[in-house]
Amino acid sequence: MDFTRLPHPAPAPGATRDQAIANPGFGTLFTDHMITVDYDEGKGWHSPTLGPRGPIALDPAASVLHYAQEIFEGMKAYKLQDGSMALFRPEANAARFNKSAARLAMPDFPEDLFVEAVKEVVLADKDWFPSVEGGALYIRPFMFATEAFLGVRPAKQYKFVVILSPAGNYFKSGAPAVSVWVSDYTRAAPGGTGEAKCGGNYAASLVPTGEAFAKGHDQVVFLDAAERKWIEELGGMNLFFVFDDGRMITPPLRGTILPGITRDSILTLAREQGLDVSEEMYSIDQWRADAESGKLVETMACGTAAVVTSVGKVASDGFEFTIGSGGPGQLTGTIREKLVGIQRGTVEDTHGWVMKID
Repeated sequence: MDFTRLPHPAPAPGATRDQAIANPGFGTLFTDHMITVDYDEGKGWHSPTLGPRGPIALDPAASVLHYAQEIFEGMKAYKLQDGSMALFRPEANAARFNKSAARLAMPDFPEDLFVEAVKEVVLADKDWFPSVEGGALYIRPFMFATEAFLGVRPAKQYKFVVILSPAGNYFKSGAPAVSVWVSDYTRAAPGGTGEAKCGGNYAASLVPTGEAFAKGHDQVVFLDAAERKWIEELGGMNLFFVFDDGRMITPPLRGTILPGITRDSILTLAREQGLDVSEEMYSIDQWRADAESGKLVETMACGTAAVVTSVGKVASDGFEFTIGSGGPGQLTGTIREKLVGIQRGTVEDTHGWVMKID
């Protein structure tokens, strides 16, 4: 498809933009443009447009407002050493997007069009790349049902949108190791939508995440819904556990955990480091016992927004324990350095993960 390009009547002045991206934080600053593509049953996807970012007209009976047919992705654009822009494994995001769409009874979005849409808006707003160290352009592709009706069935009309947000540090504390709170709430149940990246999963995490923040922690960790025993993931990140004998495990997906692209990349990089890596169920009691005995030397959390970070402290109403010294882990730092190096072009990309776009 060829994109229609609409002129922007009032882009942000350069000086205003430069001041904003010097310290963008995370998720509160947005660039000038967005991509939209529409879908109608019987016609398919049509009218791809690059235009000014702005409000979206929506009927109050739109399906998304009543039955939550909505999915999204999170990814980043990076600046390489030569000044060019690049994406990290965008085809994996496109594939996961369609898996989420299938679970929410939404139409497939052409994966080549997904990647092209992301490229178009990043190139249009590449001057918004933040000047802060470690900055990136956070990319949010999303799709939602727009058909106006109140019957319970899949909608017949949808809109696909891509917006950008200049991003700095994800965690407000800025600590080298984060503290997590073990929640009594659950995120997802077998047979539910846990492996789909849909807004409902995140809405359900807001109360427990707020509880963690109120108690002075950076994130919340969820246990399984059936036994309230097995570790699943954080509010928006996957977990890895590193032991003193060179083993590393991560909870298996089992349909209740989001299949993170950063998670998948770390599995590959850790095996290249010579680690014995496996996907195994790991209980909260074992986490505590292994940390207290010193058998567990590191826990790392990973995701697109925060990349890779150490977990230093774990707490709940009944206990509190520290992992290692409570600070950043050595392997976590090594994995992060390699992954970030690949993303930013300072480490050789032997897997074909990086896609240069200009």
